[in-house]
Formats: sequence, structure tokens, C-alpha cells
Amino acid sequence: MDTHKDTLAVALVDQSGRRQEGVRVANNEAGHQQLIEWLVQQGPVERFGIEGAGGYGRAVALALACAEVLVVDVPPVLTMRERRRSRLPGKSDPADALAIARITAREDDLARVAPGGVADDLKLLVDYREQLVGERTRIANRAHADLAILCPGYQSRCRDLRSARALETARQVLGEQIGVRVELVRKRLDRLAELDGEIRSLERRIRSTVTDSGTALTDIHGVGPLVAALIMGEVGDIRRFRSKSKFAAANGSAPVPASSGRTQRHRLSRGGNRKLNRALYIIALTQARADHCGREYLLRKQQEGKSRREAMRCLKRRISDAVYRSLVTDSGGPPPGLLDIEAH
Repeated sequence: MDTHKDTLAVALVDQSGRRQEGVRVANNEAGHQQLIEWLVQQGPVERFGIEGAGGYGRAVALALACAEVLVVDVPPVLTMRERRRSRLPGKSDPADALAIARITAREDDLARVAPGGVADDLKLLVDYREQLVGERTRIANRAHADLAILCPGYQSRCRDLRSARALETARQVLGEQIGVRVELVRKRLDRLAELDGEIRSLERRIRSTVTDSGTALTDIHGVGPLVAALIMGEVGDIRRFRSKSKFAAANGSAPVPASSGRTQRHRLSRGGNRKLNRALYIIALTQARADHCGREYLLRKQQEGKSRREAMRCLKRRISDAVYRSLVTDSGGPPPGLLDIEAH
């Protein structure tokens, strides 16, 4: 299925990827019911792949899942690659739906779409917190710029605007000045205080949700409630990764083969989920600075001749494996096909 705000384009293929049928329905409740009835007429469906299952296709994905249809999420990058292989010129919704259907028939490790749970809630909360933190940074930068114009040298009394005390100091620096710029700065300072309260409240809710989930992630040194929430929200169902190697490839901590002929080498992966990769880097930094076995591992790799950066990449991969084991434990057991979950 290729999803859009108003319409849904669907293509049905056999196991070899040959197109069988196709249909276009409206992206509303009536269209979703029409699609389910159409699927019943076509007979049993092994898998139903949707591009954009977390966006415009979320509602129809849940409707299909409730109708006991196995729904998987197809990444747009796979659709783009499949479209390039097509012999059909141009681009259209039916052609995109056909490409998505062929990917669904070929790939058996796509992420399964299921009704929202703790992971979905945490992703929403973490994303909202990041939006608030970004908004706070932008407003603080504007306030700094205006304060520098209104009160030259103010930074000697107020180096930043990160705390309630700093915000109060900034108000004192303004004193009894009047004018449009002063008025706007005061509004921005008030907005910063409001954002601080909302961010703290949101963080308390995230911590409570992570604690109630009983996850084993927080047992890893360097993984606090916020980092655990980010990982859980981005990973979703860990069972879609059949091994720790696939998980490492998905989060960008596994090196990419770059060999040719007699040259055998690997290079740094710039792909994968960058939010997960950032979380692994934060954990690696924490372990590297503490009296922890992670620091010992880092120093050992450096003694073997690796640079600091190369050693940190090795530590990130080691942490990725530990995160994978913890998530598998949280899920209640290894996923189907798991082969290499052995510990270090």
C-alpha cells in the first residue's frame, strides 16, 4: 500500500512478485472497510506491507491488524530502490504500491505493525520533549541576542539562561527599561520559565513510564530513564531483529563492507537510525569516563593500535549488543531465528 492523505493505493502480488490485482480507496473509515472487504474477496493474504505505517497509513494499519491481517512497515528507502529497478517509466501511486508489494513478498524481516503500547507512548513523549527543548534553545538564543543589544556586558552577571535563577537575574539586568525590544525579551523570559516547567513535568512522566515498564535497559551503566525511553521508543518490537548483528546494522554501529578484489576493508556506517546511534554514543561516553569495564575495553582497544574514535566505535558496537540482549529479555524470549545472542 502506498499511503496519502486522501487516498490509498493497493497492489496484490503472488510470492514471485507478479501483479495480480490492484485497488484504490479513500483514506477514511469507509475506505478502510472497503479495503478489508476487498481483501476478503481476494482470499488469504500472507503479509500486507504499508509505506508510511506511522503516518497517513497508521489508522488503516491498525484497522487491518484488528481484522487479523499481518501488517508490516516498509521503509521508503526500500521503495525508492525497488522503483529504480522497475521497467515502468515515470512515477505513480499504483507503481509505488506494486514496488511496496514486491518488497513485502521478498523481505521477511520487516517491522510488524501492532496496536500502540508502551514503546509508542514513549516515542511520542520523547519526541515531544525534544521539540520543547529545541523551542527553548531557539527562544534562549533570541533572548541572548536582544540582551546583548540592550545591556552590553550583561553576560558577566548572567552567563546563560538555563536555570530559574539565571532567568531572574536577566530580569534584574533589564531593570526599569522600556521599549518594544524590552517587552519582547520579558515575554521570552516568561516563555522560557513556562517551557522549563513543562519539560520537567514531561521528564517525570517519562521516568515513571520507564520504571513501570520494568525494562532491564536501566541496568546497563550509562542508561538512564530518558535514554532508555528513547531506545524503547525507536526500537519498538525487538523481535523484528533476528540477531544482534541485524540490530547493530539498523542502529548504524556495525561497519559497512567496502571490499574489492584483494582489498578487504570496512568503513564507518553513516546510515541506520541516527537517534539510536546517538543514544549508544551517550552511553559510550558515560562508560568511558567512569571506572567501568567499558572504559577498560576502550583502553584495551587503544593499546591494540586503534585510535580513540575507532575504539569508541568498537565500544558502541559492544553496547549495542548489550542493549539488544536487554530488549530481548524484556520481550520474554529470543525472536524467531535468533542465532547469535551469546554474551561477550
